[in-house]
Amino acid sequence: MKNKVVLVLSDGLRYDTAIEQMGFLYHLVETKRASLFKVNGELPAVSRPIYETIHTGLPVSKHGVYSNQIVRRSKMPNIFQAAHEQGKKTAAAASSWYSELYNKVPYDIIDDRETDDESALIQHGRFYAYDEFPDIELFALGVMLMRRFDPDYLLIHPMGVDDMGHHFGSDSSEYRKAATKQDSILANLVFEWLERGYNILVTSDHGMNKDKSHNMASSKDRELPLFLILAEEHGKGDTGEVISQLQIAPTICKLLDISIPETMKSPSII
Repeated sequence: MKNKVVLVLSDGLRYDTAIEQMGFLYHLVETKRASLFKVNGELPAVSRPIYETIHTGLPVSKHGVYSNQIVRRSKMPNIFQAAHEQGKKTAAAASSWYSELYNKVPYDIIDDRETDDESALIQHGRFYAYDEFPDIELFALGVMLMRRFDPDYLLIHPMGVDDMGHHFGSDSSEYRKAATKQDSILANLVFEWLERGYNILVTSDHGMNKDKSHNMASSKDRELPLFLILAEEHGKGDTGEVISQLQIAPTICKLLDISIPETMKSPSII
């Protein structure tokens, strides 16, 4: 198995919206080039706490980033740290909140926008500070990092779906079209990534509801997709399996062929 990973974290993408609107990804599921899982998202269903959950494999009560207002670096073993310590190269095209969690606090919109520092946990970063940052530009930055630096672990974190959800709600055409737009972008990138030897995960941090928000314990806020596309193996199609969001971090570590930190107690899905 190839040992490189790209994680596409589509902010605010619900499970049902992904299935209904992302025809390219679901084509890969139907042809068993990909595996589809339903993810039971952790609470609270808000961004910064779940960014940390996805990368530490820990619930919020364990990692301590309880809300979006807690602005500090991660204090727990995480994917970026484990990869860095075990000689892997890391990169991210992502929200500035990732820079704050894994590189430096506070984020400086000028000095920290572009990071190339071999000593940093995110060694090659391109960060945005405003949710309106266009998805196409964000994906282009991610692919640039891939082509230029060949990272072992690359995070690509588009905000377009979440932004449309907050403006128009999850029942809107704007929200649905944002998911379709990301799917169209991925249709032009996925096979290049596979040819470069990357295993691909496409998932979300939280969902969205019709009230233009997310932080409830409802299925609309918590049921999320995980499309898993392995570089050298066929998928299982729609598995019908429900997995924990806590399983994503150890799964990525296993795909990277690095030691899984002892704090990541949940099992890998592969």
